[in-house]
Parts: sequence; C-alpha cells; structure tokens
Amino acid sequence: MLSQLSIRHYAIVEHLELEFHQGMTAITGETGAGKSILLGALSLCLGERADAGSIRHGAAQADISARFDIRELPAAAAWLAERNLDTEDCLLRRVVTASGRSKAWINGSASTAADLKALSELLIEVHGQHAHHSLLREETHLHLVDELADHQAEVTELRQMYRQWQALRRDIRHRRDNGAERDARSQLLRYQVDELDQLALADGELAQLESEQTELAHADQLLQIAQSAIDDCAMEDRGALSRLASAVQQLGSLPTEQQQRFKSALAMMEDARIQLEEAVSELSWHHAHIDLDPSRLQLVEERLGSVHGIARKHYIAPEELVALHQRLADELEQLEGGDDTIAALEEQAEALRHQWRELAGSISARRMESARIMAERVQEQLRFLGMEKARFTVEVVPRETPQPEGLDQIQFMMSANPGQPSRPLHKVASGGELSRISLAIQVVTAQLSPTSTLVFDEVDVGISGATAEIVGQLLQQLGHGGQVLCVTHLPQVAAQAHQHLHIEKQTGDSDTRTSMLILDHKGRVKELARMLGGIHLSPQTLAHAREMLKSGQSRQRH
Repeated sequence: MLSQLSIRHYAIVEHLELEFHQGMTAITGETGAGKSILLGALSLCLGERADAGSIRHGAAQADISARFDIRELPAAAAWLAERNLDTEDCLLRRVVTASGRSKAWINGSASTAADLKALSELLIEVHGQHAHHSLLREETHLHLVDELADHQAEVTELRQMYRQWQALRRDIRHRRDNGAERDARSQLLRYQVDELDQLALADGELAQLESEQTELAHADQLLQIAQSAIDDCAMEDRGALSRLASAVQQLGSLPTEQQQRFKSALAMMEDARIQLEEAVSELSWHHAHIDLDPSRLQLVEERLGSVHGIARKHYIAPEELVALHQRLADELEQLEGGDDTIAALEEQAEALRHQWRELAGSISARRMESARIMAERVQEQLRFLGMEKARFTVEVVPRETPQPEGLDQIQFMMSANPGQPSRPLHKVASGGELSRISLAIQVVTAQLSPTSTLVFDEVDVGISGATAEIVGQLLQQLGHGGQVLCVTHLPQVAAQAHQHLHIEKQTGDSDTRTSMLILDHKGRVKELARMLGGIHLSPQTLAHAREMLKSGQSRQRH
C-alpha cells in the first residue's frame, strides 16, 4: 500500500509530506483547491508523461517520491528481485527539470519512466472520473470481461498467434501476386549465375592473378637489372669482386710486420668478398628463373579483364564477385523452389489457423462464464446503488470474421425499466445512470485487483442523496481489505472514510500555495459541514455533519 508521498515544487505545492494508512482515505477540498494536484503528482511518480509546465513557478525542478509497503504484494517484490533491487521496501522517485527532462529512480537505482509504469501496475490501480465514457466502447467491454476471466496470458498468446497467421497469409498472397515478377527475376538470375559459373573465379584467385600480372609485366626490366647487378659485381676486369681481390693482394704483398697493421681490415675485406660472392650467386639464380613469357602475360591480363568487366556490370569491386556469386545462386535456388515454398507456407498457415481456432474457442467458453458472473455481480451492485428495476446483461456474440482477440463481440446491454427490451448501454443510459453503472463495474473489478491500493478520482460525479451514502459504504468496504484513496465532493462519501485528507489553496499578495492536512475529528466535522452547507456553517449544518460522521464511523466498527 502507499505509505508516504513527498511533493516538492509541483504546481502550486512548495513542499508536502503526507502519510497514508490502510483503509479508505477521503480527499476533499473546494473546487480549484488542488485535489487534482495530489493525483497528478502521484501519477508522475508512477511513470506518467512529464511536463515542465507542472513545475512550481520560480523552481528549477519538481521532485516527487512515493513509498509503498509491499509486504503483501509478492508480484511487486518479485519484479524488484528480478532486477536485483531491494525488496524490503519500494521507493519510487521522479524529478522533472524546467527543460522538460525527467529522471527516475526505483529504490535508489536509476530507472526509466517505462519501468516506473510497469512496476506501478503491480502497486496501485487508478479509476478515473471519466471511466463511464469508456463504457460506451465495445473494446472496453471485452477488456473488462477478460479481466474478470483472468486469462490475459491466453489472450496475449491468441493475439500473437493471429499476427503470425496473418503474416503468413500476406506472404503467400505476395508470392502468388508476384509470380510474373518472380519469373522475370529468375530469368535474370539464371543468366547472371551462368555467367559467374563460366567465370569460375576461385576464392583468392584475384590476388594471385594481380601478383602474377605484375611480375610478368616487369620481367624484362627485372632481367636487365639483375644482369647489370651481376656484371657490376663479377665482371672479370672491373667488377667489384675483381677489384676487391686486387686490394687484398696488394695488402698481402707487404712485409709481415707491416701486414699486422692492416690485419683487421684484411679480415673484413675477406668477409666482404665472401658476402659479395654469395650475393652474385643469389642474383644469378633469380636471373635464371625470371619467366619472360608474353603468352602467359596475355592470358593473365585477359583473365583479369574478364573479372573486372563482370564486376563493372554489377557495380561492385572485383573482390566482391565470389560473395555475389554465392548470394545470387542462393536467391535463384529459393525462387526456383517457390512453388514448394508456397505449399510449405500454406501448411504452416493452416496449422496456425487450427491452433488459433482451438485457443479462441477455449477463450470464448471462459468469456461466456465471465460475462454471466459480471452481469450478476454488476446487477447486485446496481440494486445496492438504487437501480433495483434496471436489468444489466453482458452479451457474447460470435463474430463473422476472426479478430486478434478472438471470435467474440461483447456488448453491455441494459433495460432501464421493467418490460423494456435490453439495448446497448449507450442507447438507454442517462449520464447519472452511466455514472452508477461505471461505479458498479469498477467496484466489481476492484475486488479482483491484485494491488492493495485503489484510487477513485471523483467516480461519484452525477450521484447524490442516499445513493451517495451507498457509494461511500461501497468504497469503505473495499478499504477494509486494503487501501482506497477517494477524491470526492460528496459529504456522504467522505463521512465513510477511515482517514480524511483536506486540501486548501492559500492565496497571498504575490504567492499561491496548496496545503494538505489530515483532519482530526473536529476538523472532519467542520469540513463535512462546509461540503453540506457552504462557507457559513450553521449549528444545524454542524449537527448534521456530526451525525453523518458518527454514522460512518459506527459502520467502520462493524
């Protein structure tokens, strides 16, 4: 349940710290006092869209925190545990800056607004004052019946199955409708693949051809350079070897004691001679093995020309031809097997259709039972709300064509008076009746809610008198088993609450602020009297308020 709410610099609120308890809490105040501010701040903390316009004038940011006691909410604790967050407590925080950007935290860890929203669905459920408008839409009827049947997982599976089935059908139609286009594509692919088959370019062959072409094209130049180097080193009269031998001979002809002076130089010259002889041998080997073959060069260049020519046809680099060959061959194989593919897809589509029909039939049976139970429970609440003569039914009609949600069309029907036939809700219900029907349905669905906190935002609009007191009793009953926060303008409803929160707007010369206060017994009597009789409180009005509060509190003890 919601245990604490902290609001800073939101709308006209400067700073509020509120504590909530189990049971029913009535939230009241004059029109324009800011009752919507409380729910707006709470909604922001629950992941709703952030708006920079909600920040208090002059403040840099709004900061809202909501603390929940989750000891009786195992689904919320499991959600936190899956994300390695503390499960002892649940603290949601949202900060909105003046630029419109927002930040979110869950138990101190940075999060997203989407995460806040997902977690909040396990913590709290909000019933808005305009819920009766949605009752006029058939999709709402289906959703409520499914919610009561508690088979949302199966309905989600049904939708996914339907999408897969329809995707297969679209694929089959596309393949059939594009038969001529497929044939033309196959013919082009066959020509391209045949051409690449004939080219038969091997992986790595292009690099080898380019290397060979470079070597063959420069073979004559290489021969000349190698021969010149050999001549410079080994020519008999003026080659390097001959001159080196002459120098060694001259130094060797010196007397022995003088040769010692050049001993080191002679050794290095001898090493140089040996190295030079080995270099000449290496050059001679390469000279003998350089391939001067014009016919081979022509073949290599023709092969490279074919490769580059086909690459230009496909507007790709020559290095990409091998991969292109494989890709086009794969596409051709797939297209030529198109008939087999269509047959296989049709088998899959038929299998999915059969599975979808089976699951849709099972869901339909549960919807029939859920519709019956909903009609009975709503009818019981309507009697409680003073509509004893009204007859509420839920019709489940088979659809002519399958829909993602199944084969059922669900419609809420009503006969306002005995003897009149049941007609669709939007054709027979007045505004006040819609409000009561909406409240009856919300009470029924709220009793099934897995969350422990229910928020009712002026769901009593259009209701007054004895019916209003009954509405308060209904909300009080819901509060016995959990927590109910109810924004109301009816004293008959507020008198039933276990806790009463009063909201008041204070306007100064240059500032406007909202204050929120948990009322004691005396404060509750005064506020109920204001709601009954306006600003000037007569003794009779105060006495009426005391009696109303006493009656509500006595019912709490029972």
